[in-house]
Amino acid sequence: MYWANFLHFYQPWGQQEDIMEAIVAQSYRPILEGVKKNKRIRLTFNINGALLELFDKYRYRDLIDILRELGKEGRVEFTSSSKYHVFLPLVEEKEVIRQIQINDETNKFYLGEGYKPQGFFLPEMAYKKELIPILEDLEFKWIILDEIACGGEPGHVDYKKVYKIKDSNLLVFFRERRLSNLIMSAVVRSKETLKEAMKDDLKSGRYLVTAMDVETFGHHRPGLEKMLFDVLAAPEFELIQISDISKHYKDYEEVSPVKSTWASSVEDIKNDIQFLSWNDPENVIHKFQWDFLNMVLGEFYKVPIDIPTYPIFRNKIDASLASDSFWWASAKPWWSLEMIEVGAWRLLEAMEAIPNIPKDKVDRARDFYTKIISTAFNWQRTGRIRQIMKEQKSILRIPFKDRTISKGGAEKGVYHAFIDMMEKLEREAAKKG
Repeated sequence: MYWANFLHFYQPWGQQEDIMEAIVAQSYRPILEGVKKNKRIRLTFNINGALLELFDKYRYRDLIDILRELGKEGRVEFTSSSKYHVFLPLVEEKEVIRQIQINDETNKFYLGEGYKPQGFFLPEMAYKKELIPILEDLEFKWIILDEIACGGEPGHVDYKKVYKIKDSNLLVFFRERRLSNLIMSAVVRSKETLKEAMKDDLKSGRYLVTAMDVETFGHHRPGLEKMLFDVLAAPEFELIQISDISKHYKDYEEVSPVKSTWASSVEDIKNDIQFLSWNDPENVIHKFQWDFLNMVLGEFYKVPIDIPTYPIFRNKIDASLASDSFWWASAKPWWSLEMIEVGAWRLLEAMEAIPNIPKDKVDRARDFYTKIISTAFNWQRTGRIRQIMKEQKSILRIPFKDRTISKGGAEKGVYHAFIDMMEKLEREAAKKG
């Protein structure tokens, strides 16, 4: 079976040195050194330009060297993306283009000739159809989305076919949610459990696409980084890159993906709240954040591009578009006062740096900053955040069977794969006495 595995590297621009040190030691270094040593492995990576700059800043240049070498040798292919992990469906077209261009400039500088992306990774796999003409104009050949984007629920993708987005020349490859989640959750933790999870498909002639955050392996889940290489060593799988899939499969089908992210649920899509974690109409902090951002952009667009300090202002704006502060203000369940403040401060700093900005505009910017921070502190102090998180955690009290098999599709597969493996482990334990 052909297996295309996609790994996404990301840390926020401005990440603290001690946190970077931990992630590098626990995840990035063991993963990259493991890939370097294992000549059989073929992978598709996304690594944003902002993270490469962090590697440079904190002197992890040996990791850049490994990435450059893997790309040059063709053992890893790189996708393009947004440099600062911007939530692209919610920003203007010119900012989408700008984020992609500066990402490619940065990645080409650090990764050299091995950086020649054919594919594009939408941060969070956040898709809306209006992005397709932009990506086509920039000459990308394919994108990767979660399988829920195909029909609005898992289980609709035929992995013997290659999909082309309707009314475009762009291909779309769909991440298989079931196996990706089984690996990330360590239900699949070895070659044997991988084969058990895929037993019905191993001889079917289909291909497999998984996609995961690299930080899951070692940083979020200690020890999982070792398991990854055991799983990738399974001889039943031929490891390929996503761009290779269309070389092996020639049956094409047109598809119109639905608006979604790789975390979207069937209910999210039915209720048209796919982007709730970044723009919740019931979240006043989100409203303040987007109003603040749009005000700063409006003032920035008035700045003449020929003034000597323009590049400085432009760089501040680029970084301020990052999606992190919106995500961490969602409180469903993601919440971080620090990340909320950092995002608001960057916008205020960018506004104050604009030359000859009227005092009333600066005052309004400071007011936005104050409202965002004071509201966040008020939510924390009054217990609102605890209540929201409590409501979210109540979902976890629903029995595992109800949370999986009753959902159908890929979630049903998670349940059956888990039960099959538990039964196998019980049989093996019984044999051993």
